Amino acid sequence: MTEPRRSRATEAFFGRRKGKPLRERQAAHLETILPRLKLDLGAAAPRDMKSLFPEPIDRIRLEIGFGGGEHLIHRAAEDPSTGFIGVEPFVNSMAKLIGQIEEKGVSNIRLYNDDATQVLDWMPAACVDQIDLLYPDPWPKRKHWKRRFVSAVNLDRFARVLKPGGHFCFASDIDTYVNWTLLHCRDHAAFEWTAEEASDWLTPFDGWPSTRYEAKARREGRSSAYLTFRRVSATVHLTNYAVT
Repeated sequence: MTEPRRSRATEAFFGRRKGKPLRERQAAHLETILPRLKLDLGAAAPRDMKSLFPEPIDRIRLEIGFGGGEHLIHRAAEDPSTGFIGVEPFVNSMAKLIGQIEEKGVSNIRLYNDDATQVLDWMPAACVDQIDLLYPDPWPKRKHWKRRFVSAVNLDRFARVLKPGGHFCFASDIDTYVNWTLLHCRDHAAFEWTAEEASDWLTPFDGWPSTRYEAKARREGRSSAYLTFRRVSATVHLTNYAVT
């Protein structure tokens, strides 16, 4: 078995792995259902990622850090022609989503319960149509900013796996992280911001279901930004490969 490829060492992008004790049914789901849905990074990635799904699909969409899973399950249920890959290291969140997958009978979701950079390095090039990074941990202290998931290294990873014309969608209610993301994507040759007018970045994505985290931000007086970046044709040189 081959180890998943790692192009560079990375910081830990997430905090704690587990919260309150799981209910018996949730623990059973992790034992019996997660292994069936989990990506096997110990094996070589398939040339066609669509083969990971039991039904024919047209697109691949990756959500990094799906939290409670409200957005992921909503998108998967409304769009069965898209195959969704959800990555979330927090055990309680994973257990909650698996319960929803069982309840709704959704078959177009595959999962990974560890570091998303492992999945990005494992995937073949130009295989993903969209990457969603929604309300990621903002790591608000300056000394922790290096742990924010948006970075030059991870944008290189995004650029490698995204198809030309694919999209990276980012949402946050933390102004410093929004500005951070705009600057990093501005400085990266493979991405362009798609906003055409001032209201675009304050307008939720099409079909946006909202999340409980977003509702909490509203109650606490924080507004959200919704940023969409397009993967453009550009040459990006990485340590172990080049992206075009």
